[in-house]
Amino acid sequence: MNIHLIDGTYELFRHFFAVPSARDAEGREVGAVRGVVASILGMINRGGATHVGVATDHVIESFRNRMWRGYKTGAGIDPDLLSQFELLEEAVSALGVMLWPMVEYEADDALAAAAAKAEQDPRVEKVLICTPDKDLAQCVRGTRVVQLIRRTNVEMDEAAVVKKFGVPPASIPDYLALVGDTADGYPGLPGWGAKSSAAVLAKFGHIECIPADAKEWKVNANNAAILAATLERDRDRALLFRDLATLRTGIPVFDSVDDLTWKGPTPRFEALARSFDAAKTAKRASR
Repeated sequence: MNIHLIDGTYELFRHFFAVPSARDAEGREVGAVRGVVASILGMINRGGATHVGVATDHVIESFRNRMWRGYKTGAGIDPDLLSQFELLEEAVSALGVMLWPMVEYEADDALAAAAAKAEQDPRVEKVLICTPDKDLAQCVRGTRVVQLIRRTNVEMDEAAVVKKFGVPPASIPDYLALVGDTADGYPGLPGWGAKSSAAVLAKFGHIECIPADAKEWKVNANNAAILAATLERDRDRALLFRDLATLRTGIPVFDSVDDLTWKGPTPRFEALARSFDAAKTAKRASR
């Protein structure tokens, strides 16, 4: 069996900016949720997905906001988008798909935990983590646990991760710590770009293994001495950023992959689907 793990938050954002606004009879914005539901049904009915789980950020903030003041929040998100988070969760549950609405943790943590759990089952042939989010690259294992970029239908296995980032999945948190992640709100270390970070981590693997003396690096990295001095000065911050980037795989998500079997929509879905079908498409107001 194949396991499809869907980043509901990413899908909601993607559809919000890709499809027209639509409001139901109660005046609620439903366009993005309607698009996500149709997309999931397409995976099941046309793509043959049989075991599916969806993770969402029930609230944008998480435990990481206590670790780093600048970590991402819900500030600045379009109210018409933000208002659809709970509706998405309602729709996914009504559809009969396993849902993980995250509060203390993030949707990415749930996906990572689900991938790690599913990988342990010998019946599972492949785990497909459906998101382009670079954080999830750390979860890729060989050709069995992969990222699926649904917009292009491209699978990223371990070789593809190395080709894209220059480091294996195990070093992705270290890479993000040095380079930074503007989407998540932490800056990385000054001077450490993608090429220099990849070159150094490809040799040493993890931040704590990088020698303080740049002469020991013997890698093709510009301004190695300056980078080494920066790392020595900001090593604690780099380790904090790595902790931010490291996904938590120990959180409970399901008891058995059998729990992810799609058995059809619940009775609640019919009325919800009718309201989506009757929603009026409109031009989204500029803000």
